Amino acid sequence: MRMLTITRALYDQIVAHARADHPDEACGVVAGPAGSGRPERFVPMLNAARSPTFYEFDSGDLLKLYREMDDRDEEPVVIYHSHTATEAYPSRTDVSYANEPQAHYVLVSTADTDGAGPFQFRSFRIVDGEITEEEVRVVEAY
Repeated sequence: MRMLTITRALYDQIVAHARADHPDEACGVVAGPAGSGRPERFVPMLNAARSPTFYEFDSGDLLKLYREMDDRDEEPVVIYHSHTATEAYPSRTDVSYANEPQAHYVLVSTADTDGAGPFQFRSFRIVDGEITEEEVRVVEAY
């Protein structure tokens, strides 16, 4: 089984962003050294849609981020967004937007949909429209 290993600090930053943007969906990227699979640099993005049911990266911000990652020899290791009223599971729209087959797609739900608490943090691989959930391991440091 594939696994996302992420530091407690990055985990906490993603959850804090999701909670801060609630009731709108939050979105962002965690970049890491190309080919390493290691998330390192937290990059919160603006949800250009400003919607509680949909997210969209601002095209100018996204272009700037990809140029910056290219200059730093990085790639998007984690692409995350939140769901504000549903469980943390990719929607059909999320799957249609998933165009980074090497990335971990993290979803944070800010709704208590399963009685397990105020949020869910789940990670998926989405390749050619196929969704595979993966284990999340939170560590203090790499």
